Amino acid sequence: MKIILGVIGLSGALATGCVHAQATAADRIPDTMEARVQACTGCHGAQGRGVENVYFPRLAGKPAGYLYNQLVAFRDGRRKYVPMNYLLAYLPDAYLMRMAEHFAALNPPPLVQPAVKRSPDQVRDGQRIVTQGIPAKKIPACITCHGAELGGREPGIPGLLGLRADYVSAQLGAWRFGVRTALAPDCMQFVASSLSEPEVAAVAAYLASLPVTTARPLRQPGMRLPLACGSQPQKGGQP
Repeated sequence: MKIILGVIGLSGALATGCVHAQATAADRIPDTMEARVQACTGCHGAQGRGVENVYFPRLAGKPAGYLYNQLVAFRDGRRKYVPMNYLLAYLPDAYLMRMAEHFAALNPPPLVQPAVKRSPDQVRDGQRIVTQGIPAKKIPACITCHGAELGGREPGIPGLLGLRADYVSAQLGAWRFGVRTALAPDCMQFVASSLSEPEVAAVAAYLASLPVTTARPLRQPGMRLPLACGSQPQKGGQP
């Protein structure tokens, strides 16, 4: 009798253990990149779609090379924002590239942007700079690097659609004053530092006024750009 009870008890314990193991397996977070980047989507939105907060831009669909460069810059302190610096401090290059490729492959519907409350003259001035540049200052048109549809260019130039005016102004200001830097030669530092405050405001107003699309980055390997950019390799691997 004792033997039978012992067997029954053992069987019950094994069954309980199996149920517990199954429950633990079911509750376990899946080991996928989507699960690993939840810390990113808390600020940048589901699938990196973007959020209403002006300072957390869309990540989805931007070139993987560009996203990777930004992750490395935050990790190494060339871009300064304490939460990002802290989150990325100990992540290796290979893992940052996997994160970049994950978001680059996504293409969720864009957020609807609020109407821009800027003067028509300011928006028109911004359009002129974005589409024609400022020859007197040797500043090329934004579209020559970021694409005619401003959707970006592989591998390292981002799209400019769907960015709020305050965000664009803040990033240009960060380049102007050295808070944000890129791989040398830092072409954006030259562009931003050559713009006046009214010109920065005009560019920001025009970009924010554009309808948001999911235009994908251009794929034109080795295309010669008007400025040498360390983040955008050209023919022969040289910037």
